Amino acid sequence: MQCVVLAAGEGKRMRPLTASRPKVMLPIGNRPMVEHLVIAARDAGINEFIFVVGYGEREIRHHFSDGSRLGVTIRYVTQRIQMGTADALNAARGFVKGRFLLLNGDMVLKTGDIREIVNGTAPCVGIFHSDHPKDYGVVIEDGGMIIALEEKSEHPKSDMINAGVYLFDPGIFELVDEVQVSSRGELELTDALAVLIDKKQLHAYPLQYWMDVGYPWDLLTANASMLDEMDPLCEGEIEVGVTVHGKLTLGEGSVIKSGTYIEGTCSIGKNCTIGPHAYIRGSTSIGDGCHIGHSTEIKNSVIMADTKIPHFNYIGDSIIGSRCNFGAGTKVANLRHDRATVKVRGKDTRLKKFGVVVGDGVQFGINCSLNVGTVVGANTKIAPHTFFEGYIGEDSQVK
Repeated sequence: MQCVVLAAGEGKRMRPLTASRPKVMLPIGNRPMVEHLVIAARDAGINEFIFVVGYGEREIRHHFSDGSRLGVTIRYVTQRIQMGTADALNAARGFVKGRFLLLNGDMVLKTGDIREIVNGTAPCVGIFHSDHPKDYGVVIEDGGMIIALEEKSEHPKSDMINAGVYLFDPGIFELVDEVQVSSRGELELTDALAVLIDKKQLHAYPLQYWMDVGYPWDLLTANASMLDEMDPLCEGEIEVGVTVHGKLTLGEGSVIKSGTYIEGTCSIGKNCTIGPHAYIRGSTSIGDGCHIGHSTEIKNSVIMADTKIPHFNYIGDSIIGSRCNFGAGTKVANLRHDRATVKVRGKDTRLKKFGVVVGDGVQFGINCSLNVGTVVGANTKIAPHTFFEGYIGEDSQVK
């Protein structure tokens, strides 16, 4: 069995985090999200992968290489211009030999579901129940067969959505050849699926678990889920006087200094310095090469590689890019006074607690304050004693 992974898109809804990396390489539990997908498929018995890459492909190729580190074979095909899902699938047709699994690269699946769907009948679509189906393409299913597809609608006719998991045989490419450019200017796989529906040939498989990572705050939910499943592992140094309550993974070359208190499930990468006297709370991932220093508190956050948060800082429920530096006393707000859900650039996160999204390479002066829902573009420089909220574009200077 082969698996085609669609990994060519930028992920514009994830900006500014995707300014320097493709969406599928955003970290969950200190691994790129697409790596979790490969591992789940590998453990279901799939050992040959075809990555359709495009935006930021160099980072994907460098990280995965030929796949041998994960015990699989990975080959790459480039979608030069992102012309839609049907076009992306068509790019891989020269590598496909028989029946194959097709996966969107920006989601989280479980091995058991993958094993079930690949042992089923092709063509098949994985479907999943959603509490907010209007954000997705909806499927209408009857007796295990899909009888209709509905694009995003304010009043969807079903709460079952297309999860971006497909089992096909090579006959799908004949249907892809017939797909015409849509009103959005793309070649869309759903048009090929519509033909299968008309022929009453498209099967449905209800997934037991599925997690979409469509917006930055979705990383927090996915990260917490992945950390809950991890096994504790300590390859670094924990000094005397450190308190650890909960599961912890600590990478090689990392040091947790005396007086630090860690509670809940946390993952700390390689070559990090934590403390002294830091407070790391549950569902936090800290990437390689980070420094979390004296009297700094981090809670339910994703901190990417080589970021420095060295003293008297608070960051909660936030996503912080790589190579950032926080001046002493800089803090993040993560709760509205009226306890309403937090909006980010007008989009409701559906979360009552959410902090900020900070792109790569942002430099903060001392004693800055970031209000809930703030987005800071990559490579921005913030002057000391600055309060700000809303959206700040990339390469800005805030004085």
